[in-house]
Amino acid sequence: MKFVDEAQIRVTAGSGGNGCASFRREKFIPFGGPDGGDGGDGGSVWLVADEGLNTLVDFRHMRQFKAPRGQNGMGSQMYGKGGEDITIRVPVGTVVTNVDTDDVIGDLTANGQRLKVAEGGRGGLGNIHFKSSVNRAPRKATPGTPGEVRDLKLELRLLADVGLLGFPNAGKSTFIRAVSAATPRVADYPFTTLHPNLGVVRIGTDQSFVIADIPGIIEGAAEGAGLGIQFLRHVSRTSLLLHVVDIRPIDGSDPVEQVQTIERELANFDSELVERPRWLVINKMDGFDDEEELEAAANDIVNRLGWTGPSFLISAAGQQGTREVCLQVQQFFDAERAARKLEQEATDDVRMRTE
Repeated sequence: MKFVDEAQIRVTAGSGGNGCASFRREKFIPFGGPDGGDGGDGGSVWLVADEGLNTLVDFRHMRQFKAPRGQNGMGSQMYGKGGEDITIRVPVGTVVTNVDTDDVIGDLTANGQRLKVAEGGRGGLGNIHFKSSVNRAPRKATPGTPGEVRDLKLELRLLADVGLLGFPNAGKSTFIRAVSAATPRVADYPFTTLHPNLGVVRIGTDQSFVIADIPGIIEGAAEGAGLGIQFLRHVSRTSLLLHVVDIRPIDGSDPVEQVQTIERELANFDSELVERPRWLVINKMDGFDDEEELEAAANDIVNRLGWTGPSFLISAAGQQGTREVCLQVQQFFDAERAARKLEQEATDDVRMRTE
């Protein structure tokens, strides 16, 4: 199935039914009076997150969604039937934006989460509501209000714990193949990965994390160059970034400049991403026969970058050092969970004392 992570649709809620202006006409009841019922409310449009979906491909051709209108009111104080709501299934991780105002309406991050994106119109009032002591035969009834019409932009952002950064051909796809069951395409030319891939890394019982193989980035990606926003959008949800760099790029470029280029693109897209935990993973150590030369090349990259965070030397193709990286990542998330648990316990303790 083709991976589609962006789509635009139009949703139209149902209009409310019109109120009825009628009068009771029965034998032997000369003063029947008004008995027009109200119109029914129009149906609303809802989005619901479904973990069974992993792409927005269904919206490539079906882009119009319309809820039914409410039924008109009738005589004998009969109210019109309301239009049924319609539900549109979207993948978990979908961000919904109003195209006209560019405002984010909602973010569906949990399975089963619902979001109303278009409100149905209200039913009109029948003339039964307008009778009074001075107006015993009102002929007034109100029409139903129209339902909301919205153009929506759906944007799927992958829900991953770890995101892989790196230039094309840095070895990100090979790395995710080595540590998970994911099978992204691997080749010796740039932009092999055209769409994000997710892999689950299992360390032990109840110990696992999700890693995202993101399409490669080039300079100017924040402005849309190359795969541009397709790359940066999916990084925004990750808790930890692994910056994969080729220790000796085949095009002769400087790996330090590659790392710095991506840092600039992260800052241009979202300054918060630069502050997110990021580890350096120096790949393709199997390209060296001499151990001292390998160590000198790796140290040169770390020193010129002034890198103070964790760094690793691996061969994704040979699965050398990849297990150690995954163990360290799992320890990172275990420590985060423990810290959150302590924080929650402290908050609960304070709350109990104040109560």
